[in-house]
Amino acid sequence: MQNNTFPTSFVGQNLIKLSAVDSTNSFMKGIMSNSEPLPEGTVIMADNQYGGRGQAGNTWHAEPGKNLTFSVLLRPDFITPDQQFRLNMVVSTALMHTLRELCGEGAKTKWPNDIYFNDRKLGGVLIENTLSGSQIKASVIGIGLNVNQLSFDGDLGARATSLQIITGKPIELDLLLRSVCVQIELAYLKLRTGPVDSLYHDYVKDLYLYGENALYRQNGEIIEGMITGIAERGQLELTTSAGLKRFDFKEIEFLHKKN
Repeated sequence: MQNNTFPTSFVGQNLIKLSAVDSTNSFMKGIMSNSEPLPEGTVIMADNQYGGRGQAGNTWHAEPGKNLTFSVLLRPDFITPDQQFRLNMVVSTALMHTLRELCGEGAKTKWPNDIYFNDRKLGGVLIENTLSGSQIKASVIGIGLNVNQLSFDGDLGARATSLQIITGKPIELDLLLRSVCVQIELAYLKLRTGPVDSLYHDYVKDLYLYGENALYRQNGEIIEGMITGIAERGQLELTTSAGLKRFDFKEIEFLHKKN
């Protein structure tokens, strides 16, 4: 463990740097399961994360030493389990603030937890919450960003990008982590003090394909619709010819924009 000089009150002040680990989320949850106290805002960062996980068990592949892979511990006991998607909004808006300073307006959040630049994947978020009755006892937030990786294996080659590819210059990982931690703390404090209207607005306006006609697949059927919002529990709101529809995670697949 080490203390940091991040310009934050708590996020990133306790930083654990690892040379290699299967998953920073799993490592952090392992520490917590052994009843070792970790202060809120603890960050675990790995140079090589070789078993990173995404939503619904998808794997995350990152070239060692080239990308930013880390987890943040929050204790949002002021929101209920029904409100837990607000944490997605906190993290996504924080990442958008950071990334747009580096690469401009092309940075978007692809619902529910992917980070895109134009039509290519730039990163992803995995949030794992521990519930205690009607409260969220702890939230382990895993973030992976493609930073200085210049090539991607297999079908990722056509779907992924990185900050160095976008900007044409290498990015200092520690400075990027510092910036993300600052923005996460700002957005989290905004959530804690409420109301959430501005947070919701910031999240929705930066959604990938927001306000655009696009094609989607649901239960094998192709549908056309426009993303118009997010419901309280995080469902995607899609306006179609049949009216407004809401979709939970994995109920709908993004296809492509409609020409």
